[in-house]
Amino acid sequence: MIHEIALLRIRPGQTAEFEVAFAGAQRIIAGMNGYLRHELQRCLEDDHKYALLVWWERLEDHTEGFRGSPEYGEWRSLLHHFYDPFPTVEHYVRVLP
Repeated sequence: MIHEIALLRIRPGQTAEFEVAFAGAQRIIAGMNGYLRHELQRCLEDDHKYALLVWWERLEDHTEGFRGSPEYGEWRSLLHHFYDPFPTVEHYVRVLP
């Protein structure tokens, strides 16, 4: 299992609109092969920062399956205009239970 962590910085004044857009967009990622679950968390110290946590079966389910899919284009059009700068996305594996 792979854990994707995307650190999102949302343009000032657009957090409410981003959350509404994400509520609709999450169905896209949830329908992808290898998807297990996700969470969107807002930072307590800076309400324009979010962490998107996604659990995938394999790295390729995210990097090739999701990002290479037609659905990714819809995801991008719904969400990417909110980011400044573009998110940092990294993948992790569990070391200790």
